[in-house]
Amino acid sequence: MLGVFLDIETSGLDPFVQDPLEIAFVIVDLLRGNELASYESFIQVTQDQWERADPSSIAINKITLEMLSKGKTREKVAKEIEALLLQYSINNDRAFFICQNPSFDRPFFSKILSTSTQQDMDLPYHWLDLASMYFVQRLVFEQKKQEFSLKLSKNAIAKALSLPIESIPHRAMNGARHLLLCYTNLVRFDVGEKNG
Repeated sequence: MLGVFLDIETSGLDPFVQDPLEIAFVIVDLLRGNELASYESFIQVTQDQWERADPSSIAINKITLEMLSKGKTREKVAKEIEALLLQYSINNDRAFFICQNPSFDRPFFSKILSTSTQQDMDLPYHWLDLASMYFVQRLVFEQKKQEFSLKLSKNAIAKALSLPIESIPHRAMNGARHLLLCYTNLVRFDVGEKNG
C-alpha cells in the first residue's frame, strides 16, 4: 500500500480562475515506512495567468514570475508525473493520495493531469486528508470528555503533536514533507531513507 503525500502551491484559491504554480509529492510505502521517490517542479504560467493571481496567495508562497520562468511547462510536468506514477504502479488498488486539504489540491492537480488521464491511468480515486485522520484519533482519545476544542489546520495538528510548524514562505516540497512528518507522528512509524 502506497501513499502519495502531495502539496501544490497556487496563484489563488479558485481553480476556475487561478493556476498551479508548484507541485511536489513524496511516494511512501505505508506498510514499511520507506520513501520510494519524490518529485517537485515549478510550473510556467503565461502573463495573463500571472495577472489573475491573488496577491494574498502570492504573499504566502512568495513565488515570482521569474522563478516560474525557470520551471517547466504544464504539459512537461504532466508527462513527468504520469511517468513516475506509472513507474511505481500508483493505482486505485494499491495507493492513496494524501494531503492536508483534498478539496483544494485535487482540482488544481486536475489542471496539471487531466481527470480523463487520471481515469485512464486508474489513479487513486480516494484522496485522504490529514485532518480527518487526526480528528478520529483525538475523538477516540478524548471520548470521555463532554467537549474538546479541535483545530484542524496542518500547523495546529503539528503543534498538537509537538512538531514544528511548516516553514515560511510555503513551498510545495516543504509542504509535502511537513505533511509526511505530521502523518508519521500521527500513525507512529518512521519513514526510512529513499529506496531505489
